Amino acid sequence: MESSVEIGFLRVTEKAAIAAARTMGYGKRKYSDQVAVESMREELGRLKMRGTVVIGEGERDKAPMLYVGEPLGRGWTEGEIYPEVDIAVDPLEGTNLCATGSANAIAVLAASEKGGLLNAPDIYMEKLVVGATAANTISLDNSVVENLGRMAEAYKRDVNELTIVVLDRERHHDLIGQIREAGARIKLISDGDLSAGISAAVRGTGVHGLMGIGGAPEGVLTAAAMRCLSGRMQGRLKPLEKWQEDRLKSMGFGDGKKVYSEKELASGNDIIFSATGVTDGDLLRGVRFFGGGIRTSSLFMSLKTNTIRFVDTIYREDGADLAVSFV
Repeated sequence: MESSVEIGFLRVTEKAAIAAARTMGYGKRKYSDQVAVESMREELGRLKMRGTVVIGEGERDKAPMLYVGEPLGRGWTEGEIYPEVDIAVDPLEGTNLCATGSANAIAVLAASEKGGLLNAPDIYMEKLVVGATAANTISLDNSVVENLGRMAEAYKRDVNELTIVVLDRERHHDLIGQIREAGARIKLISDGDLSAGISAAVRGTGVHGLMGIGGAPEGVLTAAAMRCLSGRMQGRLKPLEKWQEDRLKSMGFGDGKKVYSEKELASGNDIIFSATGVTDGDLLRGVRFFGGGIRTSSLFMSLKTNTIRFVDTIYREDGADLAVSFV
C-alpha cells in the first residue's frame, strides 16, 4: 500500500474516536456506535484505494455497521487505478464502555492487500491470545490447565503468577472455574477483548493471556495486531445461534472445529493496524478536548515495515490560538 493510504488509516481511527468521544457518558450505546461508523465510512471513502470490508462489527447485535462486502475508497468512483485493500473494522469497540464513560473503549481497523484478512460473518469466536514469550506453547486443542502450565514455563514463573483476561459472561462460567482451579489470576472485563488481547502481547501491562469466546471481528483484528507484535493467537468460529450457523454455512465455512492461527486469520504480508483511544485505557489515552483543539492517542503498526508507533496527535481548531502541552 502507498504511504498516503497507510497514514490515512490512522486518520480514520482518530476521527472515529473523536466522534464517539463526543457521545461519551450519555448512555446511548447505539448512538455512539452510529457516529463512529459514519465518521469511519466518510474518512475511508476519501482514501485512494478500492477497499472492501471483509469482516465488521454490528451484524451480530443488529447495531450500526460497515457491512461485510461494503466498497470503500475513491477507487470505486474514480477512473484511476488504486490498490485493492481488504478491511476489518470495529468503529467503536466497547460501545457500553463509551456509553458509561468506562475505560478501554477504542476505534480500530486493520487493512491488508486483497485476500490478506479472513472474510467471515460477524459471529462469535473462541480465542486464545498470548505474547511473543509464550507464542510457541499454546493450543486451543489443549486443556486450560495444560495451556496455563506451558505459559508459566515460558514466562519462567509459577501458574499463580499469571494473569488471564476473560470477558465477564455467563458462557465463561466453566472456563473461569478451570483457570482459578489451576491457580492463575483472572482479570474479568465487561467489554473490549480486543484491547485486552493486545495487552497480552505488550510487556508491562501485567496481562499474560486472554481466553474465552468473543466477537469474530475482534478476533481478526487481534490477529492482525499479533502479526505486527509477534504474538500468538488461535481462534475457532463459534456460532451460538441458528442464524449464525446458517450465515456461516452461506459463506462457505463447513468445518466448525477448525482452529485458525493468527497467520490464517490475518495472512497478508502488508498488514496495517490502527487503534485510537476513545476513553482512557491500559494501552491508550482517551480523546481529550481542550480550548482550541483535540488530542488523540493511537497505536499504529505496519507489518511490512516492521514498525510500531504510539502516536499523539493534536487537531487544532481553525483560528484558535493554541498553547501545546507535552503532558
